[in-house]
Amino acid sequence: MPNELWPLLYSFILLLATISAITIIPTLLLLAWVIWQVKKINLSPDADFMTAMRATPLVIVILLDLLDLTFNFMSAPISWVILTYLGLQPLRGVTIVEDILPGTELIPTMTVAWVAARVWK
Repeated sequence: MPNELWPLLYSFILLLATISAITIIPTLLLLAWVIWQVKKINLSPDADFMTAMRATPLVIVILLDLLDLTFNFMSAPISWVILTYLGLQPLRGVTIVEDILPGTELIPTMTVAWVAARVWK
């Protein structure tokens, strides 16, 4: 029985590695563009997650989802630094949880949360 699972596991790991290889260049280019173009966002010190999400440009949440897709759990420190640099500290905790949860890399959770923050005010 366990020997039957190895080809399936190998195929899944190969799929994730292929996705990471394909997305690494666009992710790094988008990261450079965000750091170069997007200015620090001034939030009040007591801003909550939804307030921060509404103040966040779409390109940043797409970048966070691409980082999660490309680097999986290793994107957590990168996301933390980016969000601190941009002044979006309320998003750090949620991003870290999303980055370390297995299986969420294929779901653009930050983009979905961004849309939800815009729809439900």
